[in-house]
Amino acid sequence: MEIREVATDKKRYLPLLLLADEQESMIDRYLDRGTMFVLEDGGVKGECVVTDEGDGVLEIKNLAVEPACHRMGYGKALIEYVAAKYQGQFSVLQVGTGDSPLTVPFYEKCGFVRFHRVKNFFVEHYDHPILEGGIRLIDMIYLQRKLV
Repeated sequence: MEIREVATDKKRYLPLLLLADEQESMIDRYLDRGTMFVLEDGGVKGECVVTDEGDGVLEIKNLAVEPACHRMGYGKALIEYVAAKYQGQFSVLQVGTGDSPLTVPFYEKCGFVRFHRVKNFFVEHYDHPILEGGIRLIDMIYLQRKLV
């Protein structure tokens, strides 16, 4: 398994990016200013995009793993890589995600705790209903993990 930074032509990973954020115009809002990491293990298995949000906060804007590779530790490996790489440079690793029983528990298992909620985020910022696990996402849940 290898994780490497991708500095150019990030859109070549668009199919994977769209797994985590299904509206391309939303991805366009952070992709150029973000740092992208790709996890390869006999081919690309996952990706992660992080941005500097100021005040010591590094935010995961996009984290996706190929569906056939879920529950194989690739998502957690990307999070641990990012946490180790930026430890000492940022005080907090943050992620915003839908209030879903599929994603929130994953981040909690990775050491994140709920921080705050943005009401109606998915309704106001996406041009179509966003569904995950059969549930319509309405609010954005922010979770944080200290980088000590």
